[in-house]
Amino acid sequence: MNGVAKEEKTARKEPDSKLPMDTHVYDKELHHLQVELCHLQEWVKATGQRIVVVLEGRDAAGKGGIIKAMTERVSPRVFRVVALPVPSDREKTQMYVQRYLTHFPAAGEVVIFDRSWYNRAGVEYVLGFCTKEQHRHFLAVCPAWEQQIVDNGIRLLKYWLEVSPDEQKRRFQARIEDPLRQWKLSPTDLESRRRWYDYSEARDMMLAATDTMDAPWHIVRSDDKKRARLNCIAHLLRQIPYERVPREKIELVGRSHKREYDDETPMKKRRWIPETY
Repeated sequence: MNGVAKEEKTARKEPDSKLPMDTHVYDKELHHLQVELCHLQEWVKATGQRIVVVLEGRDAAGKGGIIKAMTERVSPRVFRVVALPVPSDREKTQMYVQRYLTHFPAAGEVVIFDRSWYNRAGVEYVLGFCTKEQHRHFLAVCPAWEQQIVDNGIRLLKYWLEVSPDEQKRRFQARIEDPLRQWKLSPTDLESRRRWYDYSEARDMMLAATDTMDAPWHIVRSDDKKRARLNCIAHLLRQIPYERVPREKIELVGRSHKREYDDETPMKKRRWIPETY
């Protein structure tokens, strides 16, 4: 049984979710979860597991922050993040799910989709990038396709981040005013704000059609970014029956002096950058 699952046996008083989470507490909890993600990583490699994590939600729901928290302490060779751009002219002529399948995991890999094939159920449908028939067809066939994924032995975890209209507005305003965040803001984002209820309707249709027993949707309350990150990672860890893989003790070796020479002098003539800081 993994560390996160063990902790559930001990009842803990729920914090007042209206109060901001203390940064020290957040950092401590995140460190613990990231250690567990490293244990998960070793188990995935040792057992040849294949895991797909889908993160969906409205614009500014916090997908990027959760992905960063999940991946900043693990190997990008094991945890791969897939965030596909707008499909090319060639990809538009392919079977819809084809460009996503090419990114699916091989043995010993975890693939995190920052938006996924569910684009068809959301932005494509709302903004008219697909026809109503294409949208209807997607919702009809998606459960069967995901059943094939699961039957193939891939663990599929789907998360929907639910952000309130007031919090989305606050985050968009912060992006407008902060030059470090302006790159996150696009015309599509602003249009999603205007069409809030169209996206709500699309969300409801998507969940009704694709929330199945074998590939369920897990809803993450994301108005509080820190709690959303911790809750999502903790839930993911609880869904996977990983175990700690024994590792051989590593001892640091010394330098061999067999071919010793002055390897510092040649570097003095090289182009060193100015030490501005």
